[in-house]
Amino acid sequence: QVQLVESGGGLVQPGGSLRLSCAISGSIFSIYAMNWYRQAPGKQRELVAHITSSGMTNYADSVEGRFTISRDNAKNTVYLQMTSLKPEDTAVYYCNAGLMTLGGSSRVYWGQGTQVTVSS
Repeated sequence: QVQLVESGGGLVQPGGSLRLSCAISGSIFSIYAMNWYRQAPGKQRELVAHITSSGMTNYADSVEGRFTISRDNAKNTVYLQMTSLKPEDTAVYYCNAGLMTLGGSSRVYWGQGTQVTVSS
């Protein structure tokens, strides 16, 4: 069984920083692309940042230059460093990953989400 567990969310003032982590555990053979999404109240879930297995990255325009996605393949963990946070960054942040299990099946897995609130 595969699990994705996010951590690092919380309350931060505008202009502050947070670092989210997403640790993947279970019967994993290989992890492909990893992503961070977010969903604000009353809005659709949106892709925030994407990182390939080789480390290439892409970002939503709204976070470009402020957020950095990275991964530690040895730890099966993806990170999202968020700086210069704005109130509009307030949302539940989810990680997901495409991966192959030791049993040979491939699919996308999601974490449970972590709340980020940017407010003074």
